[in-house]
Amino acid sequence: MRRLKHFLCREKVAGYVFIMPFIIGLFVFTVMPFFTSLYLAFTSYNILTPPKWVGLENFRTMFFKDKLFWQSFWVTFKFAFIQVPIKLLFSLAVAIVLSKKTKAISFYRAAFYIPSLMGASVAIALTWQQLFSYHGAINGILTALGIAPVKWLNNPSTALGVLIALGVWQFGSSMLIFLAAIKNVPSSYHEAAIVDGAGPVRRFFTIVLPMITPIIFFNLVNQTIGAFQAFNSSYLITQGKPLNTTLYYGVHLYNRAFVYSEMGYGSAMAWFMLLVIAIFTAFIFRSSSAWVYYESEGN
Repeated sequence: MRRLKHFLCREKVAGYVFIMPFIIGLFVFTVMPFFTSLYLAFTSYNILTPPKWVGLENFRTMFFKDKLFWQSFWVTFKFAFIQVPIKLLFSLAVAIVLSKKTKAISFYRAAFYIPSLMGASVAIALTWQQLFSYHGAINGILTALGIAPVKWLNNPSTALGVLIALGVWQFGSSMLIFLAAIKNVPSSYHEAAIVDGAGPVRRFFTIVLPMITPIIFFNLVNQTIGAFQAFNSSYLITQGKPLNTTLYYGVHLYNRAFVYSEMGYGSAMAWFMLLVIAIFTAFIFRSSSAWVYYESEGN
């Protein structure tokens, strides 16, 4: 009995030793920065001097004095509102096509996933910038077709569209999740519908679409959160230009916090965006009861 207790004690110690790196990392890189930023949001802090408590001054400046704050928020909201639905629809459409059994289907799945695998890296952003520059490949194609070249990145009416196109192009991860969900729909449902005379379109809207609504919900939440946190494409491709029409909220936060050394103000902006994301996420969760179907619940 004593040996058993000693063995169990050693097992517990070994378990704590193995999880200790994760616990330390969680505390040092997540918990501490989380509460530190909350404190700094109510201070004036420029890194070089100790934080000075200013109460709600950062939020008053943010809401009533900083014109770029509201402009960057509107740009980010518009980016998310346009990009997320288009990205989800496009990824779902591609997933439907790739769910068919055809030759070289594995190659096509891998090829469509590559953009997401590369992500919003510096190389991809710079490549996108070159493609849509005045002397880039896109204008080269337009010129060959007899169409006048367009200043994509210097025109306030088209610059944000270029960044939205980049976001939609990176649809691979959502596409793979949709594809897995579509493949997971029981074939018996399709067979019964075919017996009843249902065609492919009707089967999709009456069987497949309701069955994958939990996955649509999952992708919608993830993509919405990611869109509100967008940073790389604006910072690397347009730097918020022209006329701040592509100034993402994250880029404005970065400028205030790291360029102008206003860490307290940057922390306040970060907490406001956290609140906005929480509200939108809560709204999506709240609405899910009306359109998400869970087979186990039968509704």
